[in-house]
Order: sequence, then structure tokens, then C-alpha cells
Amino acid sequence: MTTDQTGATVEPMLGAAPLELEAEPSPGRQTLWPQIPRPVFIARVIIGTAMAAAALYAPFYFDPVYNRLLSQAIYLAIAAMGLNLLTGFNGQVSIGHGFFYGVGAFTSAILMVDHGWTFEATIPVALVLNGIVGLLIGLPALRVRGLYLALVTLGLAVLFPQLATKYVEGTGGVALVRPRARDFASLIQGLDDDQWAYFLSLAIMAVLFLLAWNLVRGRIGRSMIAVRDQEIAATTVGVNLAGTKVATFAISAAYAGVAGSLSVMVDHVAAATNPIFYFQRSVEFLVAMAIGGAATIMGPAVGALALVLLRRNTEDLIEGKEILAPALYGAALIAIVFVLPEGLVGGVRRFLAWIGRRSSAKGRPPTHPIPDDSQ
Repeated sequence: MTTDQTGATVEPMLGAAPLELEAEPSPGRQTLWPQIPRPVFIARVIIGTAMAAAALYAPFYFDPVYNRLLSQAIYLAIAAMGLNLLTGFNGQVSIGHGFFYGVGAFTSAILMVDHGWTFEATIPVALVLNGIVGLLIGLPALRVRGLYLALVTLGLAVLFPQLATKYVEGTGGVALVRPRARDFASLIQGLDDDQWAYFLSLAIMAVLFLLAWNLVRGRIGRSMIAVRDQEIAATTVGVNLAGTKVATFAISAAYAGVAGSLSVMVDHVAAATNPIFYFQRSVEFLVAMAIGGAATIMGPAVGALALVLLRRNTEDLIEGKEILAPALYGAALIAIVFVLPEGLVGGVRRFLAWIGRRSSAKGRPPTHPIPDDSQ
């Protein structure tokens, strides 16, 4: 039980998650690591080490075509991570993050083509600009929630190509800005351009995922989860409901903006000639989050990689793949929902938890029934 500002006792709502908003542990509380069974800890170390080694070795093993696919998976993972903060951890559903993705892409492309900026210098600008745009959109979005919020954000993704066509004059008089390929040349001697693009994207993803990891485990992250699970209970214990929602929306938009900026380096173009492209991107972010595992840190990266590989392995087999792509994503999403409701990362966690329970059961001494002296 908790007490409000007047000192009255407040009963927690049924089903509400524990709302511990203080970061300081109590003197007698144990740390997390000793509670993890040894086999589970070893499995996590092995999986993490293998993933890190594969990520560092991949660009030297694959050719430029596959390196480009891996780089696409990375910027999709960054955008999906931003959406995961908003939807998975904070509970606000958005189908319009393609809007912020497009703003980031055109920001970097225009600064490079029209103002002579280097690409690396445009990334912080795209991050800050999208954070501000997300803040401005997040304020009026406080008035709607659930399905209505999803419809509002969907309108943003559908509207972006029209806005770009009206205000951006690119190549041939259309909303298409194409920086020169040499503007993305490797800054490290010995790395090819495709390898440089991959490692730069990977480094930025690592930093942003580390920031997200620290965010969700701090006071702000606990506030986000509290708002997602029980808004009334969160307000009762002092969580700033409006501030948490708007701040999460801005952070999420900033992540999508960085993803859009990186897409210019990987794809060498920012275009709004396809009226449904940014809607499709929004769906891809949502599907990647769901496939990998919502409300997890590594889920968006795993889901984005699975999504890109799925698209690569099917596009040569299906005619009119652009039309069938949403159907493939939907089929993959349905399969994950039925087989692994918590996503790929959630499934791995469940398997490791099963291993931990079995190891704990083997380590406990056998129990014997207490004799009944009354017979």
C-alpha cells in the first residue's frame, strides 16, 4: 500500500505492476545478478558474445550487396527501438513513425546537397529536429489515445509524401534528393564504403540501444511502464502522466529521425515519389518490434534482421513483390503471435527461464512428506 500527499492510504489497483519509483535500493535488497541461475547466466554470455562477434565479422564476410541489407536492418532496428519505447514500454500505439523517418532522411539529404554539409554532421541535426517535431506532435496527441492515436499517427505517415512534394524541389522537380556517392566515402583507411556505412550504423545503433537500456531501467522507464499498465495508479503515486507521454513521444521520434538519416547513407537517396512508401515503413517498424519482442531491448534488432532477411529471400520468388510485401509481413506477424506471443526474444527468455527452473529444481534437496501422527 502507498500513501498520497495527504497521508491517506491508497490501495493498489488489481493487476497493477509494482510502482517503485525510487532508484536507490534498500540496504537489505539483493542485486539482480546473484538471482540468475548459473546456466542461464552462461547462456546469456554465450549468446551475447556470439551476436557481438557475428556483428563485427559480418561486413568482412559478405559482399557489398548483403552489407547494404545488413545496414538496412540496422536503421530499421533503430526506428523500431524508438517505436518500442513509445508502444512497448509506454503503451502509446503509433502507425506514423514513417513521418519522422522521412523528416530525418530529407534533413540529411538537403543539408548535404544544398548546404555542403558532411553526412556525419547531419545526424545530430536530424535527431534534435525530430525530437522537437515529436514534442510538438506529442502535445496535441495527449487528447487522444488507443485506436484514435493510431489513426492520427497513420495520417502523418500518409500525409508526408504530399508535404515533401509541396516543399521539396529535388531532382527533376520531384521530391527526390540524391547526394553524391563520394560524399559517403569511408573515413577509415582500409574499410570499403559499404563496410564504413555498416560500422557507422552499427556504432550509432549500439549507442542508442545503450541509452534505451539505461532509460527503461531508470526512474523515467519505471514511469513509462507505470503509465502503460495503470494510468490512474501511476498518477496516484506522483507520476507526471502528460510529461511522461510527451517526453517518450519526442525520444521515439528522435530515434526514427536518426534511422531516416542513416537510410540516406545506405540507400543514397531521400525520396517521396511513392505515396505509400512511408506508410509501409511505419508498418515495417511495427512488425519488426512485434516479431522481435515488444518491451525488450534486443527485440527490435532481432525483428528488423528477420524482416530484412524475409524480404530478401522472398522478393526473387514472387511477382509484384511490392504489392505482396504487406501480406508477407502480416503473415509473419500472425505466425509469431500464434507460435511466440512474446516475440523471438521473448521466446528465448522463456526457454532460458525454463532452463533456470530445471537447474534450480535439480539443486534442491528432495522433500519428504511430514508423517501424520494422528493415524
